Amino acid sequence: MKFEIITIFPDFFRGPLDYGIVRRAREAGLIEIGLHDLRAFTHDRHRTVDDRPFGGGEGMVLKPEPIFECLESLDVSSRDERLQDGAAETVILLSPQGELFTQTVAQQLMSRERVVLICGRYEGVDERVSGFLADREISVGDFVLSGGELGAALIVDTMTRLVPGALGNAASSQQESFTTGNSAAQARGEGEPPLSTCASGGLLDYPHYTRPADFAGMKVPEVLVNGNHEEIRRWRRRKALEKTLCNRRDLLKAADLSKEDRKLLAEIEAERALHD
Repeated sequence: MKFEIITIFPDFFRGPLDYGIVRRAREAGLIEIGLHDLRAFTHDRHRTVDDRPFGGGEGMVLKPEPIFECLESLDVSSRDERLQDGAAETVILLSPQGELFTQTVAQQLMSRERVVLICGRYEGVDERVSGFLADREISVGDFVLSGGELGAALIVDTMTRLVPGALGNAASSQQESFTTGNSAAQARGEGEPPLSTCASGGLLDYPHYTRPADFAGMKVPEVLVNGNHEEIRRWRRRKALEKTLCNRRDLLKAADLSKEDRKLLAEIEAERALHD
């Protein structure tokens, strides 16, 4: 897996990409990251990458020429080829106007061998980049950042965790919050409830505890230390459902819910109704 990041601040990435799982994956040769300074593709003495928008308005907009020239230098396949099923490459523009980046989107992007990330800046990017160059626009949330660099770092980190061998325990990427689809299905047998120790099924994660079992009078739930794995599984799944219902009810619409899950949800909602 190779990431190409187009930015006017390449040094920004010297910190976020030099630690933890991303650094280990790079050192192990599991991923490659290329940083490309947009200013290197300008041809004036001031290395200008932005200009005022036609029609007036506040702020400056990234010019199209340096971005198109930078992408050309990367020898990326044509847009028509990239939009075909099974294409090895994709070009993404980081933009507040893009589709929301989710774990599902990250899993979809893992089918590509090379991902090019264009970091927007200022008041935006010339629309011809989106309309004729990028394959899709992606946003990391419903808020406005100063630029796409933070978003690009988030995407690289999220996808790196999905690269085989990047995590010490391969099941970790299946267990995490928001994991859906095949990861959840593979973690359980046909007709079986999701194993909450192996897949979230699209829910938020369950609570975690470690030693000491009693810290300042705050004790670990007894069910986690009694050795009954079925009770532990059921407790964890219930807690994941409770947390999702409380904090992100919207996730339940697309979650991979079993009959047992729906029964637990009914019990949880009945208990909440009694306390309201």
